[in-house]
Amino acid sequence: MSWSLRPFLPVVLLLAAIALSACAGAGRIRYDSPEDAYSKGLRLFEAGRYDRSVPFFQGVFDYGRTSEVAADAQLHLARAHFESRDYILAASEYTRFVNTYRTSENVEAATFERAIAYYHLSPQYDLDQTSTRQAITYLQLFLDQFPDSDLQEEAEDHLRVLREKLARKGYESAGLYERRGIYEAAALSYERVFDTYPDTPWADDALLGAMRSYMAFANLSIESRQPERLQLAIDNYTRLIELFRDSPIAKEAEGLYEEASGRLAELASSN
Repeated sequence: MSWSLRPFLPVVLLLAAIALSACAGAGRIRYDSPEDAYSKGLRLFEAGRYDRSVPFFQGVFDYGRTSEVAADAQLHLARAHFESRDYILAASEYTRFVNTYRTSENVEAATFERAIAYYHLSPQYDLDQTSTRQAITYLQLFLDQFPDSDLQEEAEDHLRVLREKLARKGYESAGLYERRGIYEAAALSYERVFDTYPDTPWADDALLGAMRSYMAFANLSIESRQPERLQLAIDNYTRLIELFRDSPIAKEAEGLYEEASGRLAELASSN
């Protein structure tokens, strides 16, 4: 170091320390009360700066969960995560709100929004459907708890979409069994789709699939077991026609029914 700078070294070090302190303080979250933290968080939230609002809403709870703004802070914390598309954290914070502030006028909205967070976590039908089932559970819980809610129709629409997704997954799984020639498992899986999701567009297709699979299963069976399996195909046709007479697959089902009935009559006459 040059000897000419040595006298100024204390000043240089002081200025550097001040600069570092200013930089550190620039990103520091500051609030003086729960109301102050909530107010700052709300301004950021309303400006669309959801991730920046989170630490302020969390800061409210540095003063406990009983302040006048605590419930609103908890709800906005959940909504901030939701708007940031962090649906897992959002669902968790909605649950905390519902469990902690049971008498709040916003419990209905929070219960619905929690279900919608899980709805957004639901993946496409061919992936694991754990989140889909969770979303269905929470949507149904909402409908049970708030049967007169203005949000009921929207909740039912979401529920219908999720049930159709599960029905399709079940139908495609049954189809995989069928394509692999595992006909008994295919037939039972198709029937399960119908039994579980009779109100979805996959219900009539599932009954037709069960007919095909039982007939193929009968073909591979010893003669003494063929009649019962052909009868199961016929039983599924009866259900299909009773419930979905105008289905576009009714004609195809009728052809299978006639084939199964004919084979059943031949077996009866040969015995």
